[in-house]
Amino acid sequence: MSYVDEVLKRVKEKNASEPEFLQAAEEVLESLRPVIDANEEKFRKEALLERLVEPDRQIKFRVPWVDDKGQVQVNTGYRVQYNNAIGPYKGGLRLHPSVNIGIIKFLGFEQIFKNSLTGLPIGGGKGGSDFDPKGKSDREVMAFCQSFMTELCKYIGADVDVPAGDIGTGAREIGYMFGQYKKIKGTYEGVLTGKGLSYGGSLARTEATGYGLVYITEELLKDHDMDIKDKTVVVSGAGNVAIYAIQKAQQLGAKVVTCSDSTGWIYDPEGIDVELLKEVKEVKRARLTEYAAARKSAEYHEKKNGEHGVWNIKCDIALPCATQNELDLDDAKELVKNGVLAVCEGANMPTTLDATKYLQDNGVLFICGKASNAGGVATSALEMSQNSERLSWTFEEVDGKLQQIMKNIYHNISDAAKRYDMEGNYVAGANIAGFEKVADAMLAQGVC
Repeated sequence: MSYVDEVLKRVKEKNASEPEFLQAAEEVLESLRPVIDANEEKFRKEALLERLVEPDRQIKFRVPWVDDKGQVQVNTGYRVQYNNAIGPYKGGLRLHPSVNIGIIKFLGFEQIFKNSLTGLPIGGGKGGSDFDPKGKSDREVMAFCQSFMTELCKYIGADVDVPAGDIGTGAREIGYMFGQYKKIKGTYEGVLTGKGLSYGGSLARTEATGYGLVYITEELLKDHDMDIKDKTVVVSGAGNVAIYAIQKAQQLGAKVVTCSDSTGWIYDPEGIDVELLKEVKEVKRARLTEYAAARKSAEYHEKKNGEHGVWNIKCDIALPCATQNELDLDDAKELVKNGVLAVCEGANMPTTLDATKYLQDNGVLFICGKASNAGGVATSALEMSQNSERLSWTFEEVDGKLQQIMKNIYHNISDAAKRYDMEGNYVAGANIAGFEKVADAMLAQGVC
């Protein structure tokens, strides 16, 4: 049995109740086969893969807080510090009812390679809680965040582990967490990213993941003698990543005709009105029904089981920006039938393994999230640099650095795929390029 198969077998036995993590591990290890097979004896002796798939530590804790009725509520908090071979642990905090240890592990594992691809000195980690900020008052969110940080602060620091935002964790939540950290620790340090501009945040951080997604998509198309201008784009999601991907794509001349949330989706053949979408989602925190009510050209469709949703709309480019496994095999078939040219992931692992293979087998240009949504963590690392230097860069400076990072990521993953005779397989290229840097650092640092 090959070394990859041995490790995969052990991972599946040990983590049988964690399907998202198993999916992530299988996708990475399978695509690393050529690299591992070429160095099998050395990597096996060093137990490199066993050390890679096992987190440095998994932290799980109780988060008690009091709601507006005086009732004590209890949630579970998590932080998985996965690998710090190339720098401090770095990864977001997800606040969503679906959060469990398997999801946090999958996200943290992906983060190792994503962070490596940025070229910046940051390791992989992830955290969060099953707390749902939707429908909660500001006071309730503050009560949760303060309780959450009271425990989390024991394990993080500017040179140890630097969390950021994620689903459910925006500027409000980061602000409450940072205030509590500062109060407990008595230090003012860049321990969190995604902060407000008045207290150490970075310009362009809000836009970074969505903008970065479009920058790498643009570079992909250029490399295949195509232009994003005048292309029809479908986007899923209506959160931070989706909003700014829509904005940047339309600035570059594309027409984005869809977005979605947990209850339904919008088809707007005249193109999504970004300012209206921001008003509905960022200001009112409302559902997309309000977008449709305010926009005559928009069609609202309630989400139903078994329907393709935004993936049913004819397009040139698809950008899944909502959540994991949102684009399945049937969706992939629908996109191929409608002539899609490229699919680039804005969310973490939004495409199932069989859908990914179907898209690749049918000639669709496909870039996985660990490469295409790395703009957010890259700009978080730029925020860390500004905090360390006590500087604040202009929007143009940060955006320029982001553009260059995303271009470099594309060419690095493309070159890695070519080196192992898999030209055009950007999934394998991303995993290989991310792995090589981390593996070199792990081997250089000994058994630790």
